[in-house]
Amino acid sequence: MKGLHDSVAIVTGGSSGIGRAAAERFGEEGARVVVADVDVEGGEETVSRVESAGGEATFVETDTSVEADVEAMVETAVDTYGGLDVAFNNAGIEGEMDATAGQSISNWEQVIAVNLSGVFLGLRAEIPAMLEDGGGAIVNMASVAGLLGFPGLSPYVASKHGVVGLTKTAAGEFGREGVRVNAVCPGVIDTPMVARGEEAGLEQVAQASPLGRMGEPEEVAAAAAWLCSDDASFVTGESLVIDGGYTCQ
Repeated sequence: MKGLHDSVAIVTGGSSGIGRAAAERFGEEGARVVVADVDVEGGEETVSRVESAGGEATFVETDTSVEADVEAMVETAVDTYGGLDVAFNNAGIEGEMDATAGQSISNWEQVIAVNLSGVFLGLRAEIPAMLEDGGGAIVNMASVAGLLGFPGLSPYVASKHGVVGLTKTAAGEFGREGVRVNAVCPGVIDTPMVARGEEAGLEQVAQASPLGRMGEPEEVAAAAAWLCSDDASFVTGESLVIDGGYTCQ
């Protein structure tokens, strides 16, 4: 596989937050970036920011829960830039907050479709493209909620636990063929999603960590960039926790 320089990268959920920060970081490190999101205006703004910093990027409108959209996203990378080396399956939603017995079936299905099935569909389309190009590196967006339970967020927690398991399985299946698959497990990060989740007490969770603050999107983006680089060439199947120490307590 290649390093980030002169690589072709996909970032889903790239219109804001961690996805935008990752697209910018990948672009800064020399990747040609396909920014994918349902938010067209935000995605195009991310492309503009990558290009303003001297990078190269293109936007493709993508609902990661729709198989045809995900396949078209990968085809865009291959057709536009000649292959695929790196993918950050970052897109996700938090869903509604309620105790497990009060969760609606529609909320459960939507959260699982985007957060878990979306990652599965990404892997299913990205891995064959990477194998055609000699290998690659994939990072999936999990969460500390993929390691712990959080009351009121059972669909989200279940989806992120699923991402951790899916990451380990894909890593074991394709390591000998040159594809590394890892996950990141952020804690409370200063993103639009967290801003929407005030009722979940996320600020209190952040303050309870040893570092006593929320993380920044750029801190998660830096970890994703490292996992996709040749500096992490002996790392696969890992779920890297980026939470200010919250889960170590």
